[in-house]
Amino acid sequence: MKHNYDMGIIGNCGYMAHINRNGNVDWMCWPRFDSSFVFGGLLDQKKGGEYYVRPVDPNYTSTQEYIENTNILKTTFVSEDGSFELIDFAPRFLQNERHYYPLMLIRKVRVLSGNPRIIVSCKPVGDYGSKQPTVHNGSNHINFSSLETVIRLTTNVSLNHILHEIPFVLTETKYLILTSGSPLEAPLDLTAEDFFYKTRKYWHNWVKHCSIGNFHQNLVIRSALALKIHQFQDTGAIIAAGTMSLPESDKSTRNWDYRYCWMRDSYYTLNAFTSIGHFEEMERYSHYIENVAASEEERYQPLYSIMGEKTIIENTLDLDGYLNNQPVRVGNQAYTHIQNDVYGQVILSILPLYIDKRFPQKTRIHNPKLIYHILKMIDMTMDEPDAGLWEFRNLAQKHCYTFLFHWAGANAALKISRALCDPKMEEIALNLIERSKEQIEACWNEELGAYTQAIGTVHMDASLLQMITLGYIDPNSPRALSHLAQLEKELKTPEGLFYRYKHADDFGVPEVSFLVCAFWYVEALACVGKIPEAIEEFKNISKYCNHLSLFSEDVDPKNGSQWGNFPQAYSHVGLMNAAFRISRKMDKPDFIRFDR
Repeated sequence: MKHNYDMGIIGNCGYMAHINRNGNVDWMCWPRFDSSFVFGGLLDQKKGGEYYVRPVDPNYTSTQEYIENTNILKTTFVSEDGSFELIDFAPRFLQNERHYYPLMLIRKVRVLSGNPRIIVSCKPVGDYGSKQPTVHNGSNHINFSSLETVIRLTTNVSLNHILHEIPFVLTETKYLILTSGSPLEAPLDLTAEDFFYKTRKYWHNWVKHCSIGNFHQNLVIRSALALKIHQFQDTGAIIAAGTMSLPESDKSTRNWDYRYCWMRDSYYTLNAFTSIGHFEEMERYSHYIENVAASEEERYQPLYSIMGEKTIIENTLDLDGYLNNQPVRVGNQAYTHIQNDVYGQVILSILPLYIDKRFPQKTRIHNPKLIYHILKMIDMTMDEPDAGLWEFRNLAQKHCYTFLFHWAGANAALKISRALCDPKMEEIALNLIERSKEQIEACWNEELGAYTQAIGTVHMDASLLQMITLGYIDPNSPRALSHLAQLEKELKTPEGLFYRYKHADDFGVPEVSFLVCAFWYVEALACVGKIPEAIEEFKNISKYCNHLSLFSEDVDPKNGSQWGNFPQAYSHVGLMNAAFRISRKMDKPDFIRFDR
């Protein structure tokens, strides 16, 4: 089965919507990223509701593109009757020196040629498709109540044409503004045009303030824009993806809900933002981390809700599933897992807020309490098997990746201790650096000439490409080349993609490649000085995007089709970091690289 996710995303750091080339909102959760969908046709065509604008003529063609350097999506339809464009966006701009990002989806429909006949339908649902709204229409709006949030559609399209799906000829520009909570009381067309102009200007300015090299700029810009709208403005949390239960491969049952904040994913995302010179995201995330830390006396969970809530109960829903893939899961049991790499990643995430002089003195963190607590947890868990970053459900091991981030986190704490002139913290950090190195070296397999997934196993793991990119292995050493060669031999596909691992887990042997692993490979190639190979591999991997340069989580090496939640923050982070390594011809340390 070959397919790509034929849709784009819009968002404003308050919500996200997935819109396909047929003009339908296939996925949108309101009022939060982790709320029930109000449009969920992606998981069930019958129960998911719909919100589309499209030609009446079924033999139309459509193309989709973003307005340059924005998160504003334009879909162009052409049929025998004529052509028109549909512009979709979520307003976001600065107002009174604050971000304005309402729960509002604006759709503008404009004639391009001829007399196109179109049809519009808006049918939101609640409680994951089990609840239908009560519908009331006014003179220029339709109210959908009895859902988790009151939804209102304000428009200059005939309300009866929408409610009864009656076709009409498009003779003038039409506007549809969907709101949640507060209704739109301002003029329809003036508001839509004003918000469009301000939103476009906001994204243009945001991109202009990105520090991006010349290497594949378009891909990096698109990835940065996609990542930006994965951060929840209200709390600073960063979600792994805006979707749930999109399968890793067909009938694999690996269908997970990713609409939560993983400590690990957030570290990688913030690393990418730092690479392009954006720090606001880190500042916002630091507040989220401090709030999470304040509620934890001992362990950190691998993930929390975007509000910082601990409990994320996993259930299954009575929905058809994407391409009939079941079960459809909501919530994520991984919140109960022991994944000890999170401690090092939290320190790495907020390291610049302690030591980077680009942050004013008053905004830098000076309280050592959080770092002491994390170092205590690294110490307590140093000898403990865990589920690892791949979240094995029934397999606990002493993972090399976990020890790598104990080592990296302790190195980051060492930098912080010296910035704070704290000799006690320095002593603890130095001790943990040595202990974690001992554990990492216990994963070295002399026969393979590589570090294996965990102590006592012979399995290779693509996450250990980061042994090179984080600087644990000297990239100029024979050991780096040997380790890299063994990873290539066992995990690289003939198509240039990478499996996470090849041994059986709780659900069998993985069938698809994990896209971020291929980008880690590109980074590793750049680190060991194989720049031409890194460039070639980057170009090859980049073709596995959809028509809008958006990347999924997984790719089937056999046919190149996209699988997993979409778009996946991990994949876009991988692309950005790989491009940054290449553009700088990176083989030297920065503030997240450490001397061994």
